Amino acid sequence: MTRRPSTEGADSAPDASGTTPADVPGTTGPGRHLGRGGGHRALRLTAIIMASVLVAAIAFVAVQVFRLQSNVLTMPLNLAEDQESALPVDSSTDPLQILILGSDTRTGNSGEFYGDESDSSGEGNSDVMMLLTLSADREDVTVVSFPRDLLVPLPSCVNPETGEVSEAFDLGQLNAALDEGGPGCTVAAINNLTGLSVDHFMMAGFDAVKELSSAVGGVEVCVQQPVDDEFSGLSLPAGTSEVEGDQALAFLRTRHSFGDGGDTGRIAAQQSFMASLARKVRAEGTLTNLPKLYEIADVITRNLTVDEGLSQPTELLKIADRMKDVDLGNIAFVTVPTAPWDQDPNRLVLDEETAAPLFDALREDRGLTEEAPEPSATPSAPDASPTPEAPAVDPATVPVLVINATTDTDRAAAVQRLLDAAGYTQNSPLESVPADVSQVVFGTGFDAAAADLAERFGIPGSQVVFSEQAAGLQLLVGADLATSNRVVAPPLGSDLEGQTADQVTCQASSGL
Repeated sequence: MTRRPSTEGADSAPDASGTTPADVPGTTGPGRHLGRGGGHRALRLTAIIMASVLVAAIAFVAVQVFRLQSNVLTMPLNLAEDQESALPVDSSTDPLQILILGSDTRTGNSGEFYGDESDSSGEGNSDVMMLLTLSADREDVTVVSFPRDLLVPLPSCVNPETGEVSEAFDLGQLNAALDEGGPGCTVAAINNLTGLSVDHFMMAGFDAVKELSSAVGGVEVCVQQPVDDEFSGLSLPAGTSEVEGDQALAFLRTRHSFGDGGDTGRIAAQQSFMASLARKVRAEGTLTNLPKLYEIADVITRNLTVDEGLSQPTELLKIADRMKDVDLGNIAFVTVPTAPWDQDPNRLVLDEETAAPLFDALREDRGLTEEAPEPSATPSAPDASPTPEAPAVDPATVPVLVINATTDTDRAAAVQRLLDAAGYTQNSPLESVPADVSQVVFGTGFDAAAADLAERFGIPGSQVVFSEQAAGLQLLVGADLATSNRVVAPPLGSDLEGQTADQVTCQASSGL
């Protein structure tokens, strides 16, 4: 057989060891081209390594997801005899309502008992009831708080553990529905009250707050006066503090320290805490930090009871993904409007007229910071047109001193421009030391103007203060107004008590 002459040249001939120059690092030759076996071996090795890493990563994620899922306890979503549960929803794209419950039971998911043995065990009553609504367009989040002393129609519920059927009541205390058959009975009561069909629930025990507040490194809260509450154990100096663990739980549970010493003051503190938590999570990028998000998910799932539809950790991650880009000014915390019950002023009933626009907004998937749709015009006789009322305040006649108590030296000028646009053209700036909370200070005869200005900037009534020394109005611009450009209160703001997540609020002592 004739051997074909080599065309590679002398440089390709093997040396005594049998190695060609192309096999030697740093030389050139045909062996360095990808079409040769050495390159194939390198690619195969790289592919094997990458595949191994990928398989290991998938296995790690699967193990972690399984661990999270194994943490969660589940209960039925709706226990009412005469109600159907909500239809399945896509947690990524549909409007979503989630009822968040805080149980006063001392028994956690682990079965361990906390606190005094005389306190509640079993399901207990609802210490916290908040309806979280996420809009389909990912623009708005609304959190509606329901007082524990609110009397509402309670449906007949089937206890999933015993099969016993509870009695229906025309009026019963809302927080007692939990003990009638679990969170599904509270879901049914909220459905009746609001006309909504709640999609999911989350029920957390005491440890959830303690561990979550520690997992995020503490949550900043503010009190106007020192607090030393022997009932809850809350102990705080005046001003701003970071709370976590037992102190975070005490801040959320105290019924004696804030407002009128009842549930209204406690709900305001809870809303302030949640708003502060939202600001911290957003500032630190927690919702896009997977290791941190997993740590928080682990804490939550270890202390959480949910409905079957929310038992997959991926559903929780979808909800976190929906919330990560919502503007803080569009996250609204409000309290459902109530009035004292005529037979017992210590109990509350729904203020149906004031609550109707709120429930309409939730059913229509509108955020509370959106403008309500204009009603369709109906022609009327010329003499039937109402005479326009004169405005209560002429902004152009009101002097306003803008006190910049933020760390942004340009903030006073920005607020002045907002005031000009709102008609308060008599304004002048003054720099001050930083303050956490904004205030409106008014002098004699300017109370109506103070109320108007506070409403425009969303400043709570507790932070509107009279001073004999004030000439006109003083707008103290604190950290809670450091960036907000809203000078018009939300459409429902005049009727609802609450705040947005971009507002820093400071709790007033009850004096008890």
